[in-house]
Amino acid sequence: MRIVVAPDSFKGTLSARAAAEAIRDGWLSRRPDDELILAPVADGGEGTLDAFAAAVPAARRQPLMAVGPTGAPVRADWLLLPPGPDTPGGTGVVELAATSGLILVDGPLRPFDAHTFGLGQAIASAVTLGVTRLLIAVGGSASTDAGAGALTAMGARFTDGRGVPVPLGNSGLGRVERLDLSGVVPLPPGGAVVLTDVDNPLLGPRGAAAVFGPQKGASTDAAVRALEANLAHLVQAVPGGAELAERPGAGAAGGTVFGLTLWGASVAPGAVAVADALRLPELIADADLVVTGEGKYDGQSAGGKAPAHVAALAAEAGVPVALAAGAVEASVERFAAVASLSELAGSGQAALAEPAHWAREAGAHLAAAGVPA
Repeated sequence: MRIVVAPDSFKGTLSARAAAEAIRDGWLSRRPDDELILAPVADGGEGTLDAFAAAVPAARRQPLMAVGPTGAPVRADWLLLPPGPDTPGGTGVVELAATSGLILVDGPLRPFDAHTFGLGQAIASAVTLGVTRLLIAVGGSASTDAGAGALTAMGARFTDGRGVPVPLGNSGLGRVERLDLSGVVPLPPGGAVVLTDVDNPLLGPRGAAAVFGPQKGASTDAAVRALEANLAHLVQAVPGGAELAERPGAGAAGGTVFGLTLWGASVAPGAVAVADALRLPELIADADLVVTGEGKYDGQSAGGKAPAHVAALAAEAGVPVALAAGAVEASVERFAAVASLSELAGSGQAALAEPAHWAREAGAHLAAAGVPA
């Protein structure tokens, strides 16, 4: 059999590549004569840069020192994909998680102070180098600053009623009276595309503050309301802000998508862009089985997450697909076989303690299940 192994990262435990390798090793322990092709995927969150690097061997990492989400310096990089017929300057891939991500916060979460300045530094670096096109993966953010920090690093000025620049972070948004974008680095000739896996608007019960604020340290209803009020003030202060705030995905990454669309960026599903770069449809068309997975397969998984897109591609090609996930909390009717690391380990805690081991066990379990029928 020829099997394509295409999982997303198991967030906080295994990278997409590490998960793919573990599943492969487990499968081969039961079926050593099968051919397994690794195609780790991502959907715009942490690991997107690595997925593109794996998909494009000629890609080159471009290092930079950035200001992290709470002000500490961080070593990061962005990825330069080689030139093509329509991209003579190459394509830049920037990942928010690498410069402004929640994983970079060392110590207490600071929901009103965290910012995306480092992301803007990476974007400016890519534009200055002369990329023709830019892809910006925005998952895993630490802030709720509506991308104001990124725009500031790119040359924008957010000022109060006296013309004084406001502080970075969500707290500064409540003081914005004027936005000047005249000094911002220009869009690349081929445009900038923001890759995301959510469709939340900026404001309201499904907005950046209400849905994602608690994950970033807004532990009380009052804190969430304050985050929301500052975002709403910014929307009113920015010409055209109300319309942009309602667009699907504007609330992604603490509203970073809202800020980047002010710059002129467009938005696209991250899972689709990464799969296309991997040439995943072609790989799947020649396969007997596809194995995908992620840390938790739940109700949100079908709303743009990478495993759902992999499963859809498999369905289009008429190829059965199996799932390996840390936990399974949603319908799995579309899958020919399922392996839950938590069930195999006996508990979620046990699976988290040895994720690579239980991912290998999941691979072995799927191999023994005898799929496809």
